[in-house]
Amino acid sequence: MKIQYLEIVTKDVDAVCAAYAAAQNAHFGEPVAELGFARTAPLAGGGPVGVRAPLRETEDPVVRPYWLVDDIEAALAAAVQAGGELALPPMAIPGYGTCAIYLQGGNDHGLWQL
Repeated sequence: MKIQYLEIVTKDVDAVCAAYAAAQNAHFGEPVAELGFARTAPLAGGGPVGVRAPLRETEDPVVRPYWLVDDIEAALAAAVQAGGELALPPMAIPGYGTCAIYLQGGNDHGLWQL
């Protein structure tokens, strides 16, 4: 299993980025519109970590890993069949791939296809 994108939704983007920069020597870039205006830094061995503010008032802070899959439709169908609840159907993000979100066990889970 490989995390393709690690998303952190927080009410204080600058403070979280500063803490990671200090503790992990991470270097965050400017907000990326395609990723919900997340500020990103590279993860060892893979894609980025993105730190962003909630996109709507009802979105709670969350840490959401997006697992890299070969076939997002099949992986999402298997997750739903195993009891997951669809939260976001597959959505193409130009230049980044396709993502989807499901809920299970009180956690958000993401899938990512390049």
